[in-house]
Amino acid sequence: MRILTWNVQWFRGLDGRVDVARVLQHALRWGQQPHVIGLQEVAQHCPGLDGAGCADQVAQVRACLPRYEVFFAPAVDDWRPGLAQRQRLGNLIATRLPVLRVHPMALPYPADPTVPSMPRVLAALTVLAPWGPLRVGCTHLAYYSARQRLAQAQALVAWQHEAAQVAAAPPATRDEPPDQPFQARPHAADAVLMGDFNAPPHDAAYHALVGGAPPVWWDAWTVANPGRPQPPTFRVHEANAAAVTCDYVLVTAGLRARVRRVVVDEATTLSDHQPLLMELAPSVTI
Repeated sequence: MRILTWNVQWFRGLDGRVDVARVLQHALRWGQQPHVIGLQEVAQHCPGLDGAGCADQVAQVRACLPRYEVFFAPAVDDWRPGLAQRQRLGNLIATRLPVLRVHPMALPYPADPTVPSMPRVLAALTVLAPWGPLRVGCTHLAYYSARQRLAQAQALVAWQHEAAQVAAAPPATRDEPPDQPFQARPHAADAVLMGDFNAPPHDAAYHALVGGAPPVWWDAWTVANPGRPQPPTFRVHEANAAAVTCDYVLVTAGLRARVRRVVVDEATTLSDHQPLLMELAPSVTI
């Protein structure tokens, strides 16, 4: 099972060209037709973004990925007088696995008047993996505000704690038709969390995610490549900027034994970030 994550910078390459199709073609080719694709910085009707114009990139993604179901979770959703169209920017999950639940979550947005900021969101699905229900989350944490980024990381730890508790003790069911609001739903204890965390390995937000005792989240790169630092994933090909490692795929403890490979595409220049690919084994021999 292959899972790919990429901050696509509204599909803008380092050559300045905005092209949804060429980015997705590369993702499909390099990722060997991933079962799940998580994208950050997907735009709808955002003319202020260089080259994006007023395009609906979510619709373009759907057109380019006919074999996938596509779910968009906007972090920014602006609708106010003077706007010709609703302007949205957020995270997207596309999958060719059966989808059991859709449950996005707004992330904390504590006040920090010292820096620019915008809301952040977790796009989240429960899909049917080869071994059973699996939660998959795609997120993009605060860039300028360390305070907001840490609060968001802590919320993602709480999200996993709560989901695991509900999976262990699911809600009672009622003797009612299956389409009513209190119907039984699948609950998955394990999850994959991917995206642009804007947190280098020394950042407090990264440590909040993976530094518990025991950890709530495990960095899949370190699981697959012990003792080897993950290559940078941001500004890798920008001449006058230091490259940064801030894009990750994280897994819960129950998935560690399934992690077979995590790789970074260090060559592509189709975004200012590099994509990551994780392979999970469908079965584990104990």
